Amino acid sequence: MADLLTGILLVGGASARFGSPKALARVGEETLAERAWRILGDACDERIAVGKGDEELPFPVLADGVEEHAAIHGLVAGLRAAPTEVSVVLPVDCPNMTADALRTLAASCRDAAVTQTGPLPGAYRKSALPALTRGELKIMRALEGLDVAVVPLDDDLLLNVNAPSDVPVR
Repeated sequence: MADLLTGILLVGGASARFGSPKALARVGEETLAERAWRILGDACDERIAVGKGDEELPFPVLADGVEEHAAIHGLVAGLRAAPTEVSVVLPVDCPNMTADALRTLAASCRDAAVTQTGPLPGAYRKSALPALTRGELKIMRALEGLDVAVVPLDDDLLLNVNAPSDVPVR
């Protein structure tokens, strides 16, 4: 039997460049948040959404407990709350990601597995927590010295939405 997997959805970004909450931007019939939540549900046994705790979404959001907006805070809060050893982490602004690609990241995870473009989306073991909690805000810098696999994924899967014009039309 395959190891159980937790999906962590990061929804706590400031959306400063976007101009409004990214999580609520629509891709076809669903919001970015609903889409990412669905993809994590297809890939994982458990799901946790992490943000600032004030997001109004159709699923519960765990507060990361930090005022500062940095993805590493959501990653750490999610890993601490995850009931499984390995978690895949998906930012809400990555609408083209697939369940298969997330499972590929999880299967490649040592202390972590990242893509060619950076640490998110990625897969992380609880063994990465000490390095992620040393005060470094940049995830890749925090991972230095750990056993990290780089998993090349199709660039289309890694689309990152930073402006309303980046949202795919579907």
